[in-house]
Amino acid sequence: MTQPEIDLLQHQDSWRLWRIMAEIVEGFEVLGELGVPLVTVFGSARLGSESPYYAQALLLGQRLAEAGFGVVTGGGPGLMEAANRGAYNAGGISVGLNIQLPHEQRANPFQTHSLSFRYFFARKLMLVRYAQAFVVMPGGFGSLDELTEVLVLVQTGKVHPFPIFALDKAYWRGLLDWMKGTMIPAGVVDARDLELITLVDTPEEVLEVLTGTNRNDP
Repeated sequence: MTQPEIDLLQHQDSWRLWRIMAEIVEGFEVLGELGVPLVTVFGSARLGSESPYYAQALLLGQRLAEAGFGVVTGGGPGLMEAANRGAYNAGGISVGLNIQLPHEQRANPFQTHSLSFRYFFARKLMLVRYAQAFVVMPGGFGSLDELTEVLVLVQTGKVHPFPIFALDKAYWRGLLDWMKGTMIPAGVVDARDLELITLVDTPEEVLEVLTGTNRNDP
């Protein structure tokens, strides 16, 4: 790369800062004024209404809204749509933090508040900043990235500790078993780090923790 090309790149990066700042400021203004505790839900954009996970995400969004929580997702189709839809249909706050991608991502129509991001890191900041809890549903590389990034933030004390749920057990248990069987013996994580993740099978289990209730209570 020649010096003129380097200079042009630096100039472009300087101007990008204004767009990055605008995305972050807008996110702070919108999410910071919602007035309800927020739960961020991650999950695949590729699993549609024919998937049993879609029904789980739909019920999760509904239950969270009924309990007074706002639901935040990446704003796309699939399980993000389902969680937004459940909250939206229940009359709750349903936030979509949409990302501009060449394929897959389209904003779902079940959003009471919708933001659009060009930069992944600005969007990730908003997914974390106001969340009281996280629920990671079945997904691919994106969901894995979001799960591990949240774990790192909590592990390193960069954000306040909050519940991190992996729903459902059958989908995520293999990953947790690998972490326990490979990562812990290798000494790259501690056993207590894995205690940050709670495996659950139903939305009701999530609500029991978040609301401090137990469905078996009289």
